[in-house]
Amino acid sequence: MAPSTRATWLGSDRFLARSVARPVNRFLHIEAASGILLVTAAVVAIVWANSPWAASYRDLWATELSIDVGGHGITEDLRHWINDGLMAIFFFVLGLEIKQELTNGQLASIRNAAVPAAGALGGMVVPAVLYLAFNLGGAGADGWGIPMATDVAFALGVLALLGSRVPAELKVLLLALAIVDDVGAIIVIAAFYSDGLEWGWFGAAVGGFVLVALFKQARVRYLPVYLVLGAAVWLAMLESGVHATIAGVVLGLLAPARPFLPEVDADRIAGQLSADQDVTAAEVRSISFRLRESIPVTEHLENLLHPWTSYLIVPLFALANAGVEVSAESLRDATTAPVTLGVVVGLVVGKLLGVAGAIALVVRFGGGRLPEGITPRHVLGMAAIAGIGFTVSLFVAGLAFERPELADQAKIGVLVASVVAAGVGALILGRGRAAPPGGGAAGGDGSHR
Repeated sequence: MAPSTRATWLGSDRFLARSVARPVNRFLHIEAASGILLVTAAVVAIVWANSPWAASYRDLWATELSIDVGGHGITEDLRHWINDGLMAIFFFVLGLEIKQELTNGQLASIRNAAVPAAGALGGMVVPAVLYLAFNLGGAGADGWGIPMATDVAFALGVLALLGSRVPAELKVLLLALAIVDDVGAIIVIAAFYSDGLEWGWFGAAVGGFVLVALFKQARVRYLPVYLVLGAAVWLAMLESGVHATIAGVVLGLLAPARPFLPEVDADRIAGQLSADQDVTAAEVRSISFRLRESIPVTEHLENLLHPWTSYLIVPLFALANAGVEVSAESLRDATTAPVTLGVVVGLVVGKLLGVAGAIALVVRFGGGRLPEGITPRHVLGMAAIAGIGFTVSLFVAGLAFERPELADQAKIGVLVASVVAAGVGALILGRGRAAPPGGGAAGGDGSHR
């Protein structure tokens, strides 16, 4: 067999390659490309908001849209439809990713999960403490959750730009850390950044979740049923005072992460069909059903929705929320504003110290181990890049502050900190040697380059 046609480990039919490496590889490629779109959308928003057409930027996102169903109407401006509506789909995909990781991925084993979990915990606590050091008792105290987040799309985009200087194992570690970080951010949003609870609506939302769980146990697979239930749960959560995006997370966690039928040998079926001269439509339908049912629902939905959230919803969110009006006065105020300083120090310094310090402790005392090929320099660089908060940080900033000046100070801090964190992380990781061809967790196909 010629070398050019020789199968790589990543392309093989081995269980780890098929079930872990290839899905992770697809995920990383989507996230890296999404990071570029995310940055582009943010730059467009900032330029637009500070251009002669700045009024059109404000007017566009202030445009009100109404939906009336059965006499019950919802009226929100366009920015809130994106933040409360489309971002619920983004958080639904996060829920799917968390469920997949807890069931079949990096977080399924306590020992494997120890390192990213410790890093995520340190990367949430230390930034929040540093933020409060600047703002405790002040008008900006409620923004302590802003520097806790890591934007995985932006962070993986930076790693992608570094090419073969970054081992594939580090990307997987960052992905696992970011997912645990997302769990923390979701808990913080639900517990601290929701309005007063309306118990009737909240009870209706819980009832909807129970129905979804019962339908899942009854193996109901008709998608329109879940779409209707999901929309009803989202509406109930919106009216309850708990942020509507939490509905997306819970629905993602309720999705089945194991296939309904055992895995099907697709190659064997293809061979049988090609040798069968009398293939009937019924046989094709039966085989198609078996193939579909052998794929976990979480994986199927994630493959379906992840490109939409990464390439459309998240960039649209950045376009709607990153447009901070920048002037000499606002920049001068931001350099001394406790909110801005707290966000910048929390994300740039707090993430680096919290993530790297917590991982060092858990490895030092035997609670977990680093993946093969990952050095302390890699961990330090990854910890710095984890300071890119961006999407979720901007999201929390919008929830934390009703006063526009505080929200703008926080957004300036998020934008500045994300750029600085990306630069510091790239500087640390860029000093390393390129990985040898064929290295990495993806199994030696060099796909991480």
